[in-house]
Amino acid sequence: MTDKPSFWQRIGIQDWFLSNNNSAPIAKPEPLTPDTVYKYIIDKFKESITELSFAERVVFYHEFIICLNTEDYRMFMDNKNGLFGLIAQESVKKFYEILNDQAAIGKRVEPSSSKWVFRFVSHPDYKQGDKGFIGKLMPDGAQKQENLRVTFIPRQTGLAQTFDISNEILKDFIFYSEGYYEIPYLANLKFETKAEAEDGNLLLARFETTLPDKAYVGQKLEYLMKFNEITVSGNEEIKESPNIFKIPSDWVNSPHLRIRFNKTEDKFYLSSFGEKTILNEALVERSNIDDPQWVELPLNSRIILNGIIGVNIFKN
Repeated sequence: MTDKPSFWQRIGIQDWFLSNNNSAPIAKPEPLTPDTVYKYIIDKFKESITELSFAERVVFYHEFIICLNTEDYRMFMDNKNGLFGLIAQESVKKFYEILNDQAAIGKRVEPSSSKWVFRFVSHPDYKQGDKGFIGKLMPDGAQKQENLRVTFIPRQTGLAQTFDISNEILKDFIFYSEGYYEIPYLANLKFETKAEAEDGNLLLARFETTLPDKAYVGQKLEYLMKFNEITVSGNEEIKESPNIFKIPSDWVNSPHLRIRFNKTEDKFYLSSFGEKTILNEALVERSNIDDPQWVELPLNSRIILNGIIGVNIFKN
């Protein structure tokens, strides 16, 4: 009677992933720790961004199936009960931090799903210390007929290998209900560190302008607002400061605008000192620089300076 082929034999990687009975493992596997699992998830999240993103769109996995040896899994469940849930929570915090960094350099970060899903599972063919990863773009079941990208780390080499496999093969995996965690995706949530909360460290908005000057034909000038209050000035501005948005054009007064972010209201406000400022087709009354008059500045607004220079404000 022939033995039933193992999971690894069916997908064609038995030889390099699992050791046979005639050869001893090269080294004793390191004990699986919470930090090992956490770092593994973060590495796979970063890899998903690299593999899936295109143009200026950041794309990433929303479901993470972490495959472990049965004994390793039970060690967490019996002796470290609750740690999988904490690992999932800390992983999501790190995900947001990584995504915020992407947004800070102008990338478009939009989710593919409304939630994060973590499944910690075991498989009988895994040996102690083995771990594997399966990532899904949408955890809502929309990809059931698609092949999945599966990453394995063999004990012999320690190097990750990735394959496409059919969902049918996953029937051999054992999914424990206590290993399933679902966390809502919060699009506006930021996990701020102390440094990020200080003025000048948190990206608030992005400005774009196109100049009519020959030296800038076909180019867009971008400014990232990281201060609660900034000044928009033209060519005659002599100060150099990160909270000054200098537009190199004679059509912009120096200073021309002051823009302020009210954290309590979560709104932007504008005060104009230039000769003429149009905000969303409405004239903004000119203020004295010592006594600014503020008007609300909605996101996605268009500002026209002296009838020539257009400036757009976008959400960070």
